[in-house]
Amino acid sequence: MRSTAPRVLGRALVGASALAMAAALLVGCGPTSSDTNGKTQISLSMQNPDVKTADPATWAIVEAFEKANPDIDVEVTGEAVAEHLQKLSVAAQSDTLPDIFWVYKSTAEQMQQSGKLLDLGPILEDLGLVEKFPESTVNNFTQDDVIYGVPYQGLLTGLWVNTKILADNGVEMPTTFDELVAAAETLNAKGVTTISNGANQSAFSVWSFLTMLNRFGYEEKIDGLLDGSEQYTNDDFLRLYEHIDELREAGAFASNVSTQTYQQAVDQFTSGNAAMLDAGVWASSAIQNSDVAANVDFWQGPQFSDGVGEQNIIMNVASAPFAVSQKVSDDEAKLNAVTKFLEFYYSDQAQQILVDNGQPPVTTYEPEVDASSQSALKSALDAATADGVTSPESQPDLLVPTPVANAMYDSIYGVIQGQLTPEAALDLVQKALDANRQ
Repeated sequence: MRSTAPRVLGRALVGASALAMAAALLVGCGPTSSDTNGKTQISLSMQNPDVKTADPATWAIVEAFEKANPDIDVEVTGEAVAEHLQKLSVAAQSDTLPDIFWVYKSTAEQMQQSGKLLDLGPILEDLGLVEKFPESTVNNFTQDDVIYGVPYQGLLTGLWVNTKILADNGVEMPTTFDELVAAAETLNAKGVTTISNGANQSAFSVWSFLTMLNRFGYEEKIDGLLDGSEQYTNDDFLRLYEHIDELREAGAFASNVSTQTYQQAVDQFTSGNAAMLDAGVWASSAIQNSDVAANVDFWQGPQFSDGVGEQNIIMNVASAPFAVSQKVSDDEAKLNAVTKFLEFYYSDQAQQILVDNGQPPVTTYEPEVDASSQSALKSALDAATADGVTSPESQPDLLVPTPVANAMYDSIYGVIQGQLTPEAALDLVQKALDANRQ
């Protein structure tokens, strides 16, 4: 397995110079059918600059696949999300897309409309995989009867809770938003951070707040938001952003939230210096290997008395999908290799590899989870399957173009940091939506 890790350029990678750089990289390393060892080579492009370290589940699956298929070499590359998406946009224009790649749902749909993606329906049918995916997953990655994507990993997100910190400070486990605010006020008075977040270089790390959007009618509003018949600056969303501001005023967030990265937020929680962590199942391994593991539970997040629609929800959806370049179909050896990779990735063996690396399966496979050595992961899986709990079909940011998603992150963190009023935060996203339709 080959791996490259381009340097992270961040969200500043825009403009002509960025396009030129991305094009040069793509021209210089375009995929070929076979390498010098006579193996069929396929490329897998990911949203992490260091896949081996940042995404051990995918890395382990690739290693197991290559062991089972010694005649196939998977070239794994990766860069930070913003740079990755920028490179994909350039590659789509120049017909040099990687063979398999992680991509935002909205970007994939644009590529599908332009004829850049392989219709995976026939492959999935032949492999018997359609029946192994939840129906909502198949529907979520289908456009005009074309299945353009398959699930990369699951997005099971919420708030990890150190129940010992709550108990030691006389705080009951909250259920409602009002109870969360009361808990934050109590903890703040004792010098304890309630919710650990990190805005620096990780503005996307507001998962629990994205779920809160669904508790204020986001799923019902999304079509209107995209076509302009609905405004992000609506009264329902305003109430949510005002609630986020309430949490800020209650001292719920770390004083260094603006300079702290997501990884530092995880470290703050695993070192016992925060009562809650805004994250998902991918944090379960780090939590499991920490001293706080025995005292950690997983919470779907607060319910709102003034919310809109179903409140007993948890974000348990397929994350941004894998897509396959249409050009793969021009090379029989490459198409066969990609087909074998997809068959392996969604096999029970590979799904258990996901679980062994702290990720939930994305198929209907029922995993083996050790209640002792994987207690953190088990608590998240239990929360997702609790009686009466439902899930949206997709995470809010995955349903909009990248500039709009970035505006959503900035709007939430802007209120958390006290840099934006709720009204200004809503307006920021609305302007991004308006610009997207021009």
